[in-house]
Amino acid sequence: MLLTLASGALFFPGLFVLSTWALRRSRPGWTYDDCVTVGTRLVSSVQAVLATGAGFIVIRSCKNVVSDRHWLAREYVWFFIPYMIYDCYAMYFCEWCRTRDQNLRRSTLFRNFLIENRLMLTHHMVILFVLVPITQKLRGELGDFFVGCIFTAELSTPFVSLGRVLIQLKQQHTLLYKVNGVLTLTTFLLCRILLFPFMYWSYGQQKGLSLLRVPFNIPLHCNVANAFLISPQLYWFFLLCKKAARLFDTANAKKDG
Repeated sequence: MLLTLASGALFFPGLFVLSTWALRRSRPGWTYDDCVTVGTRLVSSVQAVLATGAGFIVIRSCKNVVSDRHWLAREYVWFFIPYMIYDCYAMYFCEWCRTRDQNLRRSTLFRNFLIENRLMLTHHMVILFVLVPITQKLRGELGDFFVGCIFTAELSTPFVSLGRVLIQLKQQHTLLYKVNGVLTLTTFLLCRILLFPFMYWSYGQQKGLSLLRVPFNIPLHCNVANAFLISPQLYWFFLLCKKAARLFDTANAKKDG
C-alpha cells in the first residue's frame, strides 16, 4: 500500500513537471500558462488510460461479479489517491497562472477558485473521503468487479481533455474538434451513464434476476450510492449536450449564411 501511494505521489507530479518542461522546449510560441494547462490535461489523460486499462482487466478477470477478486481493484485505488490530491492542486495552480496578471489577493483567488470549481472539488472530496473507504475497507472481500466498472468511467477523460486543448489552440472549427466531440459524448454516455445499468444487469445475470428487479434485491445503501454517483454525471452530460448543440447550430448558421 505505502509503495503504491508513494509511486502515485511521485508519478503524477513528476509527469506534470516533465510534460510542462517538454512543451516549453518544443512550443516556443506558447506561453507558460498554455504549457501548464496542456500539461495538466496530459496528466489527466494518462491517468484515465491507466484507470480504464485497470478496470477492463478487473472486469474480464471477475467471472463472478460478487465474489471474484483481482489485486488491481485495491492497488490501483492506492495509486489513484495521490492523483486526486495532485489534481486539486493542479486546478488551483492553473487558476493562479490564468489570473496572476490581475494581482488578486491570495484569499480572493482561493475563494474564486472554490466557487468556480465547486462541483469538481466536491466530486474529488467525495471520492477521497467516501468512495476510497468503501472500496478499500467497508466492502470487505466483495465487489472487485464493480470497482473495475467504476475505473472505466475515466474512458471519456482523454477526449474531454483534448477538446479543451483544441479550444485553447482556437481549433473549434476543425474536423478533429467535431470528431472528438462525438467521441466525447459517446464515451461519456457509455462509461458514465450506461455504466450503472450495466452493473445492475451484470448482477442480475449472476443472480438470475431481471434488470428491473435488481434494485429491489440489493441493499438500499447500494442504490443510494449509485444514485449519488450518477447524479453529477447526468449534469455534466447535459452540459456536454448543450455545448454540442451550440456547435451544431453555429455550423448550420454558417452553412445557411
